[in-house]
Amino acid sequence: MAVSTPSAYPECVPATWLGERLAVDPARIEAMRRAGELIAVRRPGTTEWLYPAWQLERWAPRSGVARVVRAARDAGIPDERLYEIMTAPLGLTRGRRGRRLADLLVEGRIDDVVAAVRSA
Repeated sequence: MAVSTPSAYPECVPATWLGERLAVDPARIEAMRRAGELIAVRRPGTTEWLYPAWQLERWAPRSGVARVVRAARDAGIPDERLYEIMTAPLGLTRGRRGRRLADLLVEGRIDDVVAAVRSA
C-alpha cells in the first residue's frame, strides 16, 4: 500500500484513498464511520479522518468491526483511544512485536476483541 500517512497512524489511509478502493464516495465512508461501521482516527489539529487498513478485508469492513465500535462507544471510549487499544501489544513481547487486538480481529476472534474493548 503506497500511501503517505501520518507516522502516528502508520497503518491508516485517508477517506479519499479508501473511497477509491471501495469504489464509493468519501462521503459514504464518513457516513459509515459515523454509523459505527468503521474505526477512524484523526491527528490532533486536523480534520481528516484516517482509517486503519487492518479493519478491512478485500476492501470491505471486516466482520465484527461494527460490534467492536459499538462496544467502544457503549463504554465511552473515544475513537483515538480505541485505535490505541486495538494496536497495543498484548502480553509480554520479549523483544518482538507482540500480537494486538487488531490481529485478533483479522483472525476473526470478534468475541475476544469485544470483551477486551469492554474491559479497557
